Amino acid sequence: MVTLVSQENVVTLVSRTGRELQRYRKGRRQVVGCIPYRYKISDLNSLEAPEELEVLVITSQKGKGMLFPKGGWELDESKKEAALRETIEEAGVQGIVGGKLGKWSFKSKTHNTLYEGYMFPLLVQEQFEIWPEQNVRQRIWV
Repeated sequence: MVTLVSQENVVTLVSRTGRELQRYRKGRRQVVGCIPYRYKISDLNSLEAPEELEVLVITSQKGKGMLFPKGGWELDESKKEAALRETIEEAGVQGIVGGKLGKWSFKSKTHNTLYEGYMFPLLVQEQFEIWPEQNVRQRIWV
C-alpha cells in the first residue's frame, strides 16, 4: 500500500548549515527573520474580534536570552522565503509572512563581523510538535 503525503504539511527535520550559499552585501552578511505573532483568544464564544496579540520568542542556542528567529538569507531564496525557513527551523511555526518591518545593522558577538538584518511579521497559522531545532531551543508565547 502506498500513502501519498502532501508536501505542504511536511517539515524537514534538518536545518541548513554552512555559509557557502549566504548572501553578503558590501562585506556584511545578510540575515532575515520573523516576529511570529497570533491573536489571543480569551473567550471562544465571543463574537468580538480578538484585539490582544502574543508574540513568540525563542531561546538562543546557548540558552542565554530570548530572541526572534533569524538567520542567513541564502542565494536560492527571496527574503520572505528565507525568513519563513528560519522561523520553521528555529521556532517550529509557519504562517503568513507580511511586509518588511525594517532593516538594522549589528555586529556579531561571536564572529566579529557586521550584519544587515531584515525582519518580517509572521501571522502564525501552524505550530509544529516536531521541528529541526527543538532540542536546542525553547519557544515561549508572551
